[in-house]
Amino acid sequence: MAKLTQDELLAQFEEMTLIELSEFVKAFEEKFDVTAAAAVAVAGPAGPAAPAEAEEEKDEFDVILTGAGDKKIQVIKVVRELTSLGLKEAKDLVDGTPKPVLEKVNKEAADKAAEALKGAGASVEVK
Repeated sequence: MAKLTQDELLAQFEEMTLIELSEFVKAFEEKFDVTAAAAVAVAGPAGPAAPAEAEEEKDEFDVILTGAGDKKIQVIKVVRELTSLGLKEAKDLVDGTPKPVLEKVNKEAADKAAEALKGAGASVEVK
């Protein structure tokens, strides 16, 4: 088997959905008996400005579907595209609003998802 470069691996990961990537991380952790926890840097006491900066620079957003609108079928299709859920799961998510469609995604992905859902006639909230 040919060895993949780091760039080739990253290209493969870009094509995966968040759910698929999460499942991959779990499988990787089990296979190699490791955890993918973020490394924590040990630093001296920080000034009072450090926590305020962390709150200002929010880099994880949740896309919450607050209503399906008139075009429920179109909204279900968009939810399926964004999450790769099955038809029943996507329908249940749309029927059970308000529900999060995507959680802990970057600002760009959250905006794209919100625009796609709004384009289908849904009401969306990004937190």
